[in-house]
Amino acid sequence: MTKEISVREKRFNRWIAIISIVIPLVVALLFGYKIPNAEPLSFLPPVYASINGITAILLIFAVWAIKNGKRNLHQKTMMTCIGLSLLFLIMYVAYHMTSESTKYGEEGLIQYVYYFILITHIVLSIAVIPLVLRTYAKAYLSDFEAHRKWAKYTFPIWLYVAITGVIVYLMISPYYQH
Repeated sequence: MTKEISVREKRFNRWIAIISIVIPLVVALLFGYKIPNAEPLSFLPPVYASINGITAILLIFAVWAIKNGKRNLHQKTMMTCIGLSLLFLIMYVAYHMTSESTKYGEEGLIQYVYYFILITHIVLSIAVIPLVLRTYAKAYLSDFEAHRKWAKYTFPIWLYVAITGVIVYLMISPYYQH
C-alpha cells in the first residue's frame, strides 16, 4: 500500500468511526423526540418496508453482477443500495418523530420470535454501518482484494437487516393505528 493510499484510508477510517457512532446516537435521540402537533406520517411504514425489500433484492443482484464480471453494474447497484438505506433511515426517523411506537400484539412463542427478529435486526443495523462504509472505502481506494474480504461479512449482515426489516413490518403491521 502506498503512503498516499494509507493517508487516504486513515481519513476514511476516521470518518467511518465518526459516522458509525453519530448515526445511531442521532437516531436514538430523534426516536425519542416527537414533533409537537405534527400530523402522524402513518403512510411511511409500508414505504420503508418496501425499501428494505428492494434493497435485499438489489444486494443479491449486485452479487450476481460482480460474479458475472459486471463491475460497473455492481458499483451502481451498490450505490443504489446505500442510497436506499439512507432514504429508509430518513423515513424511519420521520415516522417515529411524528407517531407513537406500536406495540406487538401477539403473545406466546410468536412474541419471542418477533422480539428475537426485532432485536437482532436493530443490533445488526447498527453494526452494518461501519461494515458498509469500510467495504465501500476499500472499493473506492481500489483495494479490491480487501473489498472482497470485507464484503464476505458485510453482505450477509446487510441482507439479513434488509430482510428482517420486511419481516418486522409484516409482523407488526396489523397493530399500527391508522
